[in-house]
Amino acid sequence: MLELTESAQKELAAFFEGKEKSTIRVYLAPGGCSGPHLALALDAATDEDMSEDQGGFTFCINKELLAQVEGVKIDLSYMGFTVEPTVPLPQTGGGCSSCSGGCGH
Repeated sequence: MLELTESAQKELAAFFEGKEKSTIRVYLAPGGCSGPHLALALDAATDEDMSEDQGGFTFCINKELLAQVEGVKIDLSYMGFTVEPTVPLPQTGGGCSSCSGGCGH
């Protein structure tokens, strides 16, 4: 279900240093112009989730979302964490021309 890169694992370890580790949720966030994307948040797992331990951390994702994306890769970039689905999400945003200039571009 989940691939956690070494750089992302180190960043999570630094974030939780001196704190109790919480479950990390992979969720579908609204995306504005570029459509929905996967993101991370601290959240408890529910009965509707699949949970997996990876690199000393517990991750959860909604079972229906997991069935849609088939898996995720969590990495680190200069902008923070990236969460890439194995199967790409459908793009519903249509680019910034569809936002009538309200995208901040």
